[in-house]
Amino acid sequence: MQPAPFHHAPPTDPHLTVLHRDDDLLVLSKPSGLLSVPGKTPALADCLERRARDANPGALLVHRLDRDTSGIMLMARNPKAQRHLGLQFERRMTLKTYIARVWGEIDGEQGCVDAPIACDWPNRPKQMIDRENGRPAQTEWMVMEREAQATRLMLRPLTGRSHQLRVHMLSLGHPVLGDNFYAHERALAAADRLQLHALELTIRHPADGRICTFRDPCPF
Repeated sequence: MQPAPFHHAPPTDPHLTVLHRDDDLLVLSKPSGLLSVPGKTPALADCLERRARDANPGALLVHRLDRDTSGIMLMARNPKAQRHLGLQFERRMTLKTYIARVWGEIDGEQGCVDAPIACDWPNRPKQMIDRENGRPAQTEWMVMEREAQATRLMLRPLTGRSHQLRVHMLSLGHPVLGDNFYAHERALAAADRLQLHALELTIRHPADGRICTFRDPCPF
C-alpha cells in the first residue's frame, strides 16, 4: 500500500535555523516536513538546501535527512570542506545519534539490529529488509524511557542506508510513531509527526581535524 501523498506546505517559522557557522561548516536544524533537497516538481522546490544557499551563497550539500525527520544537518562552505566531510560519511568516521519514539514496549534495554536493506521497488521509495540482495546495515539502540504504549529510544546508525532507522525499528515490531511509510494505523495515529530526530552529530573539523560534536535538542 502506497503512503498518502504529501499535501502540507513545508514549515516556514523559523525559515532557517543555524546552529553553527564558520569558514568551512554550516550546521543547521532541519524541521520535520521540510525536504533536504528539491523535489521533482516546482511545488517541491522549497528545501533546506535552497534556504541555506540563499542565506549562505556557495553552501554545499554533504548528507541528507528524510523529509519528516528533524534535527542536525551539515553543509560545507567550500569544495575542500565538502570533500573532507563527504569522505568522513563514506568511511563511517562520523557518529550520529537519533531519538525515536516507537510503538509498544521493546524487550530488553539495548541491542543492535544487523539486517541488510534494499529498495522495495514496487513500492519505492520504501525500503525493506532483504537478506539476499540488501546492503549491510547496522543500528544500535538503547532504551531511554518507557511510556504506556511507546518506548523512547536512542539510536546510533553504524551505516547510512536510506530509511535505515525506520526499517530497522519496523523489523523489531516497533515502528516509529507517526511514520506514514512504515507504521500501522495505530502507530501512525499516535503522533502528529514522525517521531525521529537527529540529536547529535560528531565529525572531525575539515580545517584541522579536531573532533566537534553538534547538538540539536529533541522537540518531542
